[in-house]
Amino acid sequence: MSFLDAEFFQPLLAALATGEDNQIQIAASSFNAADLADFIEAHPDSGIRLLSALPTEQGGKVLGYIGPATQTLIAQQLPTRSLTELVTAMPSDERADFFQLLDERKQHSLFQSLASKEREDLRRLASFEEGTAGALMSSDYAMISTGVTASTAIDLLRKTAPDKETIYHAYVVGGNHTLLGAVSLRNLITATPSASVNDLIATGLVTATTDTPQEEVARLISRYDLLALPIVDHHNRLVGIVTYDDAMDAAEAEATEDMHKGATVGKLTGTLRDASPFSLYRSRVQWLVILVFANIFTGAGIAYFEGIIAEHIALLFFMPLLVASAGNAGAQSATLMVRGMATGDVTVTDWGRLLGKETLVATGLGLTMAAAVSVVGLLRAGPEIATVVAVTMIVVVMVGSLIGMLLPFLLDKLKFDPATASTPLITTIADVSGVLIYFSIATALLDIS
Repeated sequence: MSFLDAEFFQPLLAALATGEDNQIQIAASSFNAADLADFIEAHPDSGIRLLSALPTEQGGKVLGYIGPATQTLIAQQLPTRSLTELVTAMPSDERADFFQLLDERKQHSLFQSLASKEREDLRRLASFEEGTAGALMSSDYAMISTGVTASTAIDLLRKTAPDKETIYHAYVVGGNHTLLGAVSLRNLITATPSASVNDLIATGLVTATTDTPQEEVARLISRYDLLALPIVDHHNRLVGIVTYDDAMDAAEAEATEDMHKGATVGKLTGTLRDASPFSLYRSRVQWLVILVFANIFTGAGIAYFEGIIAEHIALLFFMPLLVASAGNAGAQSATLMVRGMATGDVTVTDWGRLLGKETLVATGLGLTMAAAVSVVGLLRAGPEIATVVAVTMIVVVMVGSLIGMLLPFLLDKLKFDPATASTPLITTIADVSGVLIYFSIATALLDIS
């Protein structure tokens, strides 16, 4: 059953109909915060009433799960005082993201209503560039000072736990907030109460700096199976943490953006469901127009070889097959390279070794496909055309594969996102080169014959 089904939310709808805060809170207590966020997305008007009735801590957690478009709507409709209470209850990283969605007037109003601690924290987190660890991190981490006992550390964690993202690791800091290491909650619990934290510290932590790209943060967390990654400044001072769930959200967003780029779709603001027709049009039209003009070269190539086509009209039967094969081989190769570069499995320095490997693979693919298509060529047009088609298939598959493999490296070298080496772009390049290769081979072989 979908979480948006009316039957799933019937108890909550019934409680909202009573208008009683107590009934609403009882009904809402049986739902996860993410489920309540889904409800608000589907019923924005009732969602405002729901958020107003929920306890502040629960409401702040639910608000963090709601999509950007509905968050903006809520910010416009809720009174400033109610909105301030909810925002104060949100985790610090989600609070900063929410703040960035608001218009300047609403930002100013909300900022002035926050307590000084939240204002300073918000100002700091909002100052980091989007897409970096600084913009992704939370300042709600468990921290203890060097030299305290295990018993003291546990008492401190007990008091501060409700306000922290995670307490499974407490970070130990020295003078000037320098990160010295971390102590696991397990070690604190199993140690004798009088044991010094200094004897329990795990050093050599995996860390990132505030300007580390968020995809690298996600890669580090995944590679080392971390619950949270400490973020330090360039003086090794602890400034925040990125938790596993936030890193995975960022990785999902990056993967979505790369998929859009792979189809030459521009960046969307918000979700596909919330996007306006104009924003969808704007995200797609630019590359489509560019590729239209790029395909003019395909037509020009065909026009240039009108003579050989007129003499051997059977050549046109095989043109879509050959051109599509070049594009398909190139798209496969580009997809492998782009994904390999995104995961860190492949770097720019690997291009030479991969070029040799791709040449070998492309040759095998070309020969296999040539053998298959030559049978069709013999049955359809005779041995001369079959030879042209088979030789062309080998060449276009090799050329398409090598273009697809090399283009991501070239774009990366030119400081462009390798994901721009998309299927439509590769296909267009393969179309032009395939037509020129096909009719050039046909001209050479058929003139000789």
